[in-house]
Amino acid sequence: MAAYFSQILVLVTLVSGLIWFFDARFQAPKRREALALAKASNANLSDEAAEALVREPYMVETAHSIFPVIAFVLVLRSFLYEPFQIPSGSMMPTLLVGDFILVEKFSYGIKDPVWRKQLINTGDPKRGDIVVFKYPENPAIDYIKRVVGLPGDRIFYQDKQLYIQRACQEGEACGSVPQKVERVSVNSGEFSHDGVPLLKFREQLGDVTHDILINPRRPDMRGMFFHKDGLPTGEFLVPEGHYFMMGDNRDNSTDSRFWGFVPEENLVGKAVAIWISFEFERGPGDVLPSWIPTGVRFNRVGGVN
Repeated sequence: MAAYFSQILVLVTLVSGLIWFFDARFQAPKRREALALAKASNANLSDEAAEALVREPYMVETAHSIFPVIAFVLVLRSFLYEPFQIPSGSMMPTLLVGDFILVEKFSYGIKDPVWRKQLINTGDPKRGDIVVFKYPENPAIDYIKRVVGLPGDRIFYQDKQLYIQRACQEGEACGSVPQKVERVSVNSGEFSHDGVPLLKFREQLGDVTHDILINPRRPDMRGMFFHKDGLPTGEFLVPEGHYFMMGDNRDNSTDSRFWGFVPEENLVGKAVAIWISFEFERGPGDVLPSWIPTGVRFNRVGGVN
């Protein structure tokens, strides 16, 4: 249902707007004319009778009421900001399950809400951005990951270490050796997975400094890596018009390492803020269902990077 919400919103806005317009253009003048004739022939016409003559039909009244609200929501959600809920831990520690984020829809171009064709180019993703996009293998699903590779970059992931060989811009002198993405140890055990303490590192991608998690006991799953163009396993050449995405929870993220690159047309927007964050810590024996929050993490409200 969520995948078709934009189309439904457009349809409801269009139908309610057409009903309102048709009534205002054709039916409302007839009702006013009927009222004028009634008053001319009956000087004692009651207020109730006069109101009944000009009263909008129920469908028109409903369309009149909802159209401005629905149109506002459509513009806001399609072109400005859209709320998303974080459903998994693939972006930990930056984003946690239960975080509700705002996605800036105009960061990477203004697109129509139905066919998602770009209308106005407003910018391109930068390395380190957190991006919501349509999953390439099933565009009905929204994914959220961090931009690691830009068009033309070579990405290397070996022994859980990230290396990047940047694409050379015209007139720029670039090295031919991939650069190791430096990271600094922060702590161990703040987060865990299946009882295994995770290693937390601070990493810098472009101008963005952020934290990542590494599971020291989990293999890097190289045998399942996306493989193309005869490159060695763990090496990825980002095509033009595409991006290489990775989760911050490196050993618990299904991302470009496994299914490939994200086309530019699949980009939805840039995650810019957490507007509310809920805890969900109910166990199987609790009376209340697990989807009811157990608390609010007010300290997480704010910008993300």
